[in-house]
Amino acid sequence: MKTWVKKSIVIMVAFLTFGLITPTHEIWEAFDHNPSNRASIGPEPRTSTAVAAEHDDYQDEQIQIQEEEIDYNALLLDAAREQSYIKFGTKVGPKISNEFDSIIFPKMEEAIAMTVANLGDQSAASLTISEKPSGHYGEKIFNVINNENGADVIRFHVRTEKRPQEGYYYNFHYHSAEDEFMVHHNLGDIYWEKNTPPKWLS
Repeated sequence: MKTWVKKSIVIMVAFLTFGLITPTHEIWEAFDHNPSNRASIGPEPRTSTAVAAEHDDYQDEQIQIQEEEIDYNALLLDAAREQSYIKFGTKVGPKISNEFDSIIFPKMEEAIAMTVANLGDQSAASLTISEKPSGHYGEKIFNVINNENGADVIRFHVRTEKRPQEGYYYNFHYHSAEDEFMVHHNLGDIYWEKNTPPKWLS
């Protein structure tokens, strides 16, 4: 209660009773603890424990929202496309990009989606794309790796093929851990030209 109100009441009681009755501390305590007598200055102060608990709940909720917002499939596919174009380099990439994006990459997406579906309880969050595609005329584009055990689950390759009287083609394919990487799963071909293509990464 405000000090000037208390002083006013003390003076008024003393004046009316000619000093025979003086308000005691018990009267003030009773007056202060009665909620109807309190001035409504603002919300009742909260304890530090309540504030801390509310803050923890808010942080947990934000973390959960962030986890739900992460699209691991999209991250996986973005990394796959990036590694593919790193392999192509600036000489091959611009020439085959249209056919790669419209024909080959959608089939890569399907293969990755099937791989994720076959993992069962695990999800795309447990997978990663390898870096450093092979250069020269090596076939490796990237591997999809299971982070939990470090094993490859699918390997994407591109092979340069020379076909008589036609010229050079790029054959895109993948190998899966399901068949111990023995089967050649074809994704499609992109024609280069009759001249020898440049080395990868160039």
